[in-house]
Amino acid sequence: MDRSAHFRSRRLAPVVAVAAVAAAAALTLAGCSSGSGGKKAEEGGSGAAAGKANTPRMTVALVTHQSPGDTFWDIVRKGAEAAAAKDNIKLVYSHDPDAGRQAGLVQNAVDQKVDGIAVTLAKPDAMKDVVGKAGAAGIPVVGLNSGLSDWKKLGLLQFFGQDETVAGEAFGRKLNEVGAEKAVCVIQEQGNIGLTQRCDGLRKTFSGTTENLYVNGADMPSVKSTITAKLKQDKSIDHVVTLGAPFALTAVQSVDDAGSKARIATFDLNKNLTAAVKKGTIQFAVDQQPYLQGYLAIDSLWLYRTNGNYSGGGEQPVLTGPAFVDRSNVDKVAEFAAKGTR
Repeated sequence: MDRSAHFRSRRLAPVVAVAAVAAAAALTLAGCSSGSGGKKAEEGGSGAAAGKANTPRMTVALVTHQSPGDTFWDIVRKGAEAAAAKDNIKLVYSHDPDAGRQAGLVQNAVDQKVDGIAVTLAKPDAMKDVVGKAGAAGIPVVGLNSGLSDWKKLGLLQFFGQDETVAGEAFGRKLNEVGAEKAVCVIQEQGNIGLTQRCDGLRKTFSGTTENLYVNGADMPSVKSTITAKLKQDKSIDHVVTLGAPFALTAVQSVDDAGSKARIATFDLNKNLTAAVKKGTIQFAVDQQPYLQGYLAIDSLWLYRTNGNYSGGGEQPVLTGPAFVDRSNVDKVAEFAAKGTR
């Protein structure tokens, strides 16, 4: 798709690079509707708290590759809801880990003629055609979380997330600092480019040895048994690296079941994960600030529609991570994690 033909011709004002500030966490969150089981949008009501925009009501679709039970996306959604409440936006949230079905959800948003779409690109090839259809229909599309390497190629206006390769490289260096020698990198979704980039980045900088272990992230008992079996089979593994908070917490059980002395470190946070870091059962975590990703993606569409703004000038992504959380700083993060926003 010709990115210039679909998007740049619709700029409402000269390009202005903006720094959107995620300061709406204290607002009462507006309800959302979802084509895949979310709560129905609430019109008006107490969600219209002080500071709400008086611009015309917009409808924005947020479509992710969330898998059932993955609490990471609850945090993304809360950020998106906060921005929607502030910006007088009706937010329609839907998700599916299957790339084909996720593309179908984006098509539904195009058919409904929404005012903007925020989408994740875990499997960008599957999203290319439907993102092109959105552009052809005059609907601005921004990316978040997954797809940093592909958002410009697919013609998206802006991108908000973490450079997963950089995060993986930083993770590998951190493993060196804590004296790790052999790590297993647990990938919960095959074909997800962002997850693969994390493990590949780790491999580049880690001075020890590492291998990937694929698990079915939609089946947590299977995740547990697969990690347990690997630890029993290879007693030399001293670190289990997971790519999401729920999988890290499950790996704690696997280590116990296997009688292993392996330590656990992970990407991403939730309130239970921060408690585990404080306790010491999880060594450290990388925080990519999913609340910020959701907030900025939705707010950016409002800014584009109302003032022609492009975060990053439409040329550079807005990075939200990585940052490490360990016992030295977890208390500062825990209070926000307890609210479900970190």
